[in-house]
Order: sequence, then C-alpha cells, then structure tokens
Amino acid sequence: MTQPTSSGEPGKPAFKRILLKLSGEALMGDSGYGINPKVIDDIAREVADTAKLGVQIAIVVGGGNIFRGVSESAKGMDRASADYVGMLATVMNAVSLCEAIERHGVVARVQSAIEMQQLAEPYIRRRAIRHLEKGRIVIFGGGTGNPFFTTDTAAALRAMEIGAEILLKATKVDGVYDKDPRKHADARRYNTVTFGDALKQDLKVMDSTAFALCRDNEMRMVVFDMTHPGNIQRVVCGEPVGTTIVNDDQVTQFS
Repeated sequence: MTQPTSSGEPGKPAFKRILLKLSGEALMGDSGYGINPKVIDDIAREVADTAKLGVQIAIVVGGGNIFRGVSESAKGMDRASADYVGMLATVMNAVSLCEAIERHGVVARVQSAIEMQQLAEPYIRRRAIRHLEKGRIVIFGGGTGNPFFTTDTAAALRAMEIGAEILLKATKVDGVYDKDPRKHADARRYNTVTFGDALKQDLKVMDSTAFALCRDNEMRMVVFDMTHPGNIQRVVCGEPVGTTIVNDDQVTQFS
C-alpha cells in the first residue's frame, strides 16, 4: 500500500491523491430532504481549500437525501428499479456539488457511471486520472452503474481504480465506536482499528462488499466527522482526526 507522501505536518498534505466519500444525507443538513445551499457551499469551500494545497481529490457522493433505493424497494418498488432511481439522485448531487466547488475557484468535473452526456462525462478511468493530474476535482456519480451495489462500494472501487492513497469516509460522528454512541453513554471511540477486528465486532463501518474490497486491496480508510469545520483538511494533512482503519499487520504503525 502507498504510504503518506509527507510527515503530516500542519498545513502540509500527507497524501497526494485521496478519495472522499460523502453521503447524500450530508448535503441536506437539518433540512430533512434535498440539498441545503449553505451546507453544500460549506463542504465545497472545504474541498476547494484542500485542493489548493496541491491534493488531488476525487469524490463519490450518495443520493440518500433525495432517494434511497433500499427503503423504497422495501415499500414494494422493484429493487433494481429503485437502485437506478437512487443512482440518478447521486448524479443530481454530483452536479450540484461540482457547481458549488467551482464557485470557490477550483475546476471540477462530474463523471457518471450512467451515461448522460448533457450533465456529465461518462466514467472513463484514464480520463478521471488525467483530470486529477491537472488539478481538477473529479466527482463520481451514478454509483457503480449497477443495482444492488451501494455508493460505499462505488467509493472503494473508484479509490482503487484511480490509485488513491487513502479513502476518507465523511460522516456525522467523530469516528468508529465499539457500540452506538447515540444509545450508549459508555461507547468507546477507536483511534485505530484493523479490518479484521472491525469485522469480528460487526462495527458496520460500511457495507460488507466495500469493506472487503478495502481490506483485500489494503486501502487504508479514515472515518471522521465532516460537520466539524476544517476536518477534511486536517485529515488530509495527517492530523489524528477520527478513526483510521488498517490491515492487521499495520496496526502498530498507525496506533
């Protein structure tokens, strides 16, 4: 696995290329539905500021703020159809985030796994890498393009395809806990946890397919709280934010 490109000094990037996984719910803030203009602008500003440090940033965004395929299929909609509608929702979020990022002075591109030429480029791995090399932020929409796969799996897959050094999963909690901190006051947060231990304890970091992809391909992850201003840049600069998930043989290196 590729190691950090620097020592993680304050204000100096520890990674050259990252993939950031954003949930659709992160874009709605307290609105309960859709996209909150202030929230998406705040996220875009942080991402743009991080890119200006010289970091190559790719983003996979979910669509749960608009449509969630699994819940709709549970109500009677065919699962494959529901998942395709959810993929369209991710493209809506990707286009909105792209526009917000460019307002902050960084060029961005949307690539979709579902072809829609008027809105986005088709996903082409080499083109995505070329955009990153030119300093453009690339936002992947449309999931994997296939039903029955989550955007977590899309994030893991794209991270490996573009050669990202680390996968950052932005959430509304400040890391991975041994139990739900919203229900248990004595929940303990991990600074570092191995893929093996996370599986044994069923910590539910992400869906099992995505998690297995990361484990098998030694894709290190950081789970962190994106609602805290500046956290994206702190993680990218190697500060101890959130929970780092590593392979079993690397736990002492990152403890």
